[in-house]
Amino acid sequence: MSTPSVAVLAFEGISPFHLAVPSLVWGPESPAGDMEPWPITVVAQEPGRLTTSAGYAIDVPAGLGALTDAEIVVVPWWSAPDTPTPSPVSAALRAAHERGALVVGLCLGVFALGDAGILDGRAATTHWKWVETFRRRFPSVELRPEELYVDEGDVVTGAGATAGIDTCLHLLARTAGQVVANRVARRIVAAPHRPGGQAQFIELPVPAPDVDQLTGVMNWAQARLDVPHSIDGLAAKAHMSRSTFTRSFRARTGTTVHHWLVAQRLARARHLLETTALGVDAIAAQSGFGTPARLREHFATALGTTPTRYRVEFGGTVT
Repeated sequence: MSTPSVAVLAFEGISPFHLAVPSLVWGPESPAGDMEPWPITVVAQEPGRLTTSAGYAIDVPAGLGALTDAEIVVVPWWSAPDTPTPSPVSAALRAAHERGALVVGLCLGVFALGDAGILDGRAATTHWKWVETFRRRFPSVELRPEELYVDEGDVVTGAGATAGIDTCLHLLARTAGQVVANRVARRIVAAPHRPGGQAQFIELPVPAPDVDQLTGVMNWAQARLDVPHSIDGLAAKAHMSRSTFTRSFRARTGTTVHHWLVAQRLARARHLLETTALGVDAIAAQSGFGTPARLREHFATALGTTPTRYRVEFGGTVT
């Protein structure tokens, strides 16, 4: 599978962390081996020297013309959500999208996609602190501030800061398969899979498994995805009432027990399709979906494909 070319758009005063996220996930690694790196070019409205929010400067080699060839265009940040991005930038983003590039907005970079009109009539997310500003400026966008990332096919948006890593890992899994994405996640010490529907802002920290009943139950359920799990059964194992368990689970994960289980089962099914020759019946059973029909239904909803087509595209990625 060929690696997609990526252009990452930088602005004056850019946050070095946000600029580095695509390279952290998709770029060269040391030592090599987890994936074939994607070629990444940093682009500015005009090539040359840019200051960063960290106080040092960077040299950007390419101007907006580099967007004409990139298969993926990423806007990782924007400094002034109340201020429209420059019109040449908006025009270049629209042109890239119209010719078929995947356009990605991360954190406040989603505002640049809004300025370009790419998000009109679509769903998107952005940093939770700027939700009202975004809604005021872009009323035709269906904003989903509760989600880490929103995948609209040819447009993907991610929420603030580290949610950009989740978004890039999601796109890596979409392009190269879940196993490759999990390898990279381990290398950068990130969670291997956080569903886009998970909340971006969670009030409670995650305690160590050996001192926390809820984490222990989640680990127990993950090891037994092939069997049915009820909320009442999981709550009993955690020695909690049903209401306390569901409330604690949402506070911990930002999602419901049902959605969490589906996401874990999808990840298990994807792994089995990529790494084994098991039939779809066996994979449906081992991942906990029960029947091939239910497995196909969840694949269609979450990934827009079938298990068979997924295996053709991503099978054999692991030796």
